[in-house]
Amino acid sequence: MFNNPDQQARCALLKSIKTIAVVGLSPNAARPSYGVSRAMQEFGFRVIPVHPAAKEILGEKVYPSLKDIPHPVDLVDVFRSAEFIDGVVDECLALSLKAIWIQEGIVNESAAARALAGGMTVVMDRCIYRDYRDQCR
Repeated sequence: MFNNPDQQARCALLKSIKTIAVVGLSPNAARPSYGVSRAMQEFGFRVIPVHPAAKEILGEKVYPSLKDIPHPVDLVDVFRSAEFIDGVVDECLALSLKAIWIQEGIVNESAAARALAGGMTVVMDRCIYRDYRDQCR
């Protein structure tokens, strides 16, 4: 069974990063992905939207996939349904990315286990915004 890193480790991760690629960032301001990403921007993080159809979200150029981002990414934050997490993990592992945060309400134990086995830091079924706001600032 998957266990998240403890609070201290999650905060250390969030304090060590600058750039967050957000897979599934919606251009719709009413969607949780938009609100969470905007808040993370306000905290000083650079948010890189990953969406197959949008061109710009939150003032940032959108990339259709992680492999299309031309600069380093410190953390991948995922707002996709559990059945899509395997593909995101595959892409992260292929790109040798170091950390993935799977948002609250999304659980894919096998994908999390593969990411861990591939050397990634994995947080799953937690809200990055709430953790940062309530525990890490």
